[in-house]
Amino acid sequence: MGKTTNNLLAAGELAEAMCKNKARGSVTTDDIEELEPVATIRKLHEETCHKLGLDDDVAKDVDSLLRDLVGLLVGVALLGECSVRARDSLVSYGERMSSRIVAGALEARGVPAVALDAFRIGVATNDEFGNAVVMYEETYEALGNALARRGGRKQVPIITGFLGKGQTTGAITTLGRGGSDLSATLIGAALRLPEVQVWKDVDGILSCDPRILDDASLACPVSMLTYDEATELSFYGATVLHPASMRPALDMADKCARGEKDCRPMNVRVKNSYNRDAEGTLITNTRDLTDTLLTSIVVKRGVTVLDILSTRMVGSYGFLSKAFDIFKQQEISVDMVATSECALSVTLDPAGIWSRDLFDEELENLRLALIDEGFRRVDVSKDRAIISLVCNAGRSSELLARVGRVLSDEGIRIIMSSQGASASNISFVVVEEQATEAARVLHNEFFEK
Repeated sequence: MGKTTNNLLAAGELAEAMCKNKARGSVTTDDIEELEPVATIRKLHEETCHKLGLDDDVAKDVDSLLRDLVGLLVGVALLGECSVRARDSLVSYGERMSSRIVAGALEARGVPAVALDAFRIGVATNDEFGNAVVMYEETYEALGNALARRGGRKQVPIITGFLGKGQTTGAITTLGRGGSDLSATLIGAALRLPEVQVWKDVDGILSCDPRILDDASLACPVSMLTYDEATELSFYGATVLHPASMRPALDMADKCARGEKDCRPMNVRVKNSYNRDAEGTLITNTRDLTDTLLTSIVVKRGVTVLDILSTRMVGSYGFLSKAFDIFKQQEISVDMVATSECALSVTLDPAGIWSRDLFDEELENLRLALIDEGFRRVDVSKDRAIISLVCNAGRSSELLARVGRVLSDEGIRIIMSSQGASASNISFVVVEEQATEAARVLHNEFFEK
């Protein structure tokens, strides 16, 4: 069912534009049905139902969702706006229709199954549409109750991924890129499962993004990671897992440590749908790092560095809090932090904060806000990249010596570095145009020799 989400978003954009081309109030359901993305979605899902030999009830459910989708798009067209709230509802239709089709296909083959919407059975979030934050404890309890085995016919639940329900609005929310990984681990934690499997299109988590290596086959599968290592990888740019997908596993580990009843550790295994015999990556609470130096290299592009200088020393009372109060007021999170006696350097990911066409304007507003608070100078450096090394930080001296030598030989300068907050990660900033070469030479040094 590939491209359905893209087609749903394209349909939203076209419906939004209709307001400019038609008299207000004149958009009809026929107008929406004629939009190419909508016609493509309808044809794909109707043909899939037919090819799979699904019964009439499934086809009716899918048709009902398609009609609801058209109604939503009519509303978008009449308002001339596809809000972030409307977009979350819009993209939910792909998962909702797919879950009905998969459940129907299982039923047709003699496997009792039922389609369930995550937002109806207990995935609770805040109301940050587009990238909602899960209310974890509420969600564990609600999902556990909804999915607990009861009397009657046993059925395989087919649950929509990456969707939740806003705690205040009650509206459908989405969990961001890769949110289905988080949906899976939420369900696993709610049911106290020993293992959750996440199936992808690669042989687990790799030593580097194969697309940036001269030979993609040189990227090595990583057999084992800890929850913390997997979180670092996803946060700094690895796209295999959602950045928050380890949170439920960490919660279960904490509950076990406290001795809570009926609790057990929950491992996460990443497997390849196209190579089922591959071992994949097992993610656990702890692992032996004695013989490990470097596990994986991740590149995060599109980074901006702020160098904030003050006439006061960093050690002076209130220096750091004043800067971070401004970040809080503007709802800005930072990735890396480094300090010296009279300067603070931070990295930002503008794409995760502002619309692309507002980058320059918003960065200037942030710079002026810092100046207004009394900082002497704020330098903004764009087009930077973070190279993150998920490693055994206990052997950092050995690692950094080799990293420095390799990058120096290639003329690649480290602009900023961060180590110490994590026992599993060392990160540094380079000019973005040198990031690919930096990753290549480091991979060659640590994994190919």
